[in-house]
Amino acid sequence: MFKLLFVFAVLILSSNASVQDFCVADLKGPESPAGYSCKSVTKVTVNDFVFSGLSAAGDTSNIIKASVSPAFAAQFPGLNGLGLSAARLDLAPGGVVPFHTHPGASEVLLVVQGSITAAFVSSANTVYLKTIKKGELMVFPQGLLHFQVNAVGFNSVAYVFFSSSNPGLQITDFALFANDLSTKLVEATTFLDEAQIKKLKGVLGGTG
Repeated sequence: MFKLLFVFAVLILSSNASVQDFCVADLKGPESPAGYSCKSVTKVTVNDFVFSGLSAAGDTSNIIKASVSPAFAAQFPGLNGLGLSAARLDLAPGGVVPFHTHPGASEVLLVVQGSITAAFVSSANTVYLKTIKKGELMVFPQGLLHFQVNAVGFNSVAYVFFSSSNPGLQITDFALFANDLSTKLVEATTFLDEAQIKKLKGVLGGTG
């Protein structure tokens, strides 16, 4: 009988608990692993829930001939706390997004122009590779290494959707060669030779 009364009391308390509709990011405050703190509701406007930053093509005049335009909580405050975000991917001919991971989210890629060859590698080192055409989607499970390469001789465009408002990003090449980790340590942990490592550090701006 006591257990039934306890459960009933919990249900009553739960039903009376206040539910917060949204938590628009207060970009003036610090970001934590849980996201941003909430802006005062009195300061929230409809513009916090609208974002136009994915309408224009990104700048692909860089070493990877690619551009990722994010719509994360930092750019789109209305996403804060909702567990989702988006981005636009532009790939010029020869463009590539090198091996990378999103530690905080799974990813869905929707091709809207051209074709993109994409793959992810499972923790068992199985490669799942496919060339995705306009109108097709591919999913990349959270935390797994994956890449995208333009598969045609003209610009390819895709929209990307994440299961977090801040999915995180680590590009493997930059993690290895764009910092001050010593060449000797990189050589010992990657089996690359010294000349290759120094060349890649030079290209990506690393030292050591």
